[in-house]
Amino acid sequence: MDTEETHFGFQKVPVNEKVQKVKAVFDSVAPNYDLMNDLMSLGIHRLWKQFTINLAAVQKGWKILDVAGGTGDLTSAFAQKVGETGEVVLADINAEMLNVGRDRLINEGIVGNVHCVQADAENLPFEDDHFNLITIAFGLRNVTNKDNALASMFRVLKPGGRLFVLEFSQVHFPPLKALYDVYSFQILPFLGKIVANDEGSYRYLAESIRMHPNQETLKQMMEEVGFERCEYFNLTGGVVALHCGYKF
Repeated sequence: MDTEETHFGFQKVPVNEKVQKVKAVFDSVAPNYDLMNDLMSLGIHRLWKQFTINLAAVQKGWKILDVAGGTGDLTSAFAQKVGETGEVVLADINAEMLNVGRDRLINEGIVGNVHCVQADAENLPFEDDHFNLITIAFGLRNVTNKDNALASMFRVLKPGGRLFVLEFSQVHFPPLKALYDVYSFQILPFLGKIVANDEGSYRYLAESIRMHPNQETLKQMMEEVGFERCEYFNLTGGVVALHCGYKF
């Protein structure tokens, strides 16, 4: 019987091996994750995240889930907006990443309304119809079965709630695409080697972006699991797209 395969960057690997391979990447990059984001985006990721925060229009008392929340930058911003009556859950499948995020939140004095949970995006351990808002920033492309993850997030979202997916996407402006390819496949792995002594992980991250569904495909995937009024915003020429969808 043929073994079912999936993408790990440009490689094809057995489905049951991808989680461990992705884990190894993020175990390696966790101590330098914020630096990695700066390298991958030339620092612009802060503007993309601020756009997401602004569009979310978070209200006091909300319950928010930050899936694949990594070092907790979105969690930190949301925790300050929901207030003492609200709740923000920082969830990540990778223990090393979660530890970095937890330490950051503690250092910032954000502890009362935040919980850290090690969780798989494909099988979230939360009750149905619980969260007002779910975000997943730069994490969906690393999930083995994205349809399962989208369905899991749909399940735990309250009716009237929204999902925000912030992710690297497909560049449509040809001159920018050419420069972006050079940067992704030549400069970024070199920087990974020099800065973090890890060329391979940074090469995977660049490849994983190219294998991620494009804007229209991801929008359709969201609609197929039940999200409505789905739309997306291309940021920096499509280098990144913010997808939004409601659960009714």
